[in-house]
Amino acid sequence: MPRKPKTNPERLSADNPEWTREDFERARPAAEVLPRSLLRKVRGPQKAPTKERITIRLSRDVLERFRAGGPGWQSRIDRALRKASERSQGRRP
Repeated sequence: MPRKPKTNPERLSADNPEWTREDFERARPAAEVLPRSLLRKVRGPQKAPTKERITIRLSRDVLERFRAGGPGWQSRIDRALRKASERSQGRRP
């Protein structure tokens, strides 16, 4: 008979009881019970990738300012770098 793992009593409470076999049998996949808006959206493969994944180190204050603008901060950094690049090559954005 398999040994039952030890339960940390500090992690259990009335709000977070240990699951029983019946709890697991009643459980349903998140996709069945949560609204679609809460489920992670998965993108399919890009037909023609237009961006490349890289690692870059940025000043903390610069990164915080972009992140403070909310979602899309990476795209905003991309636009700012594109604009700076075009200016440095004498082209207007």
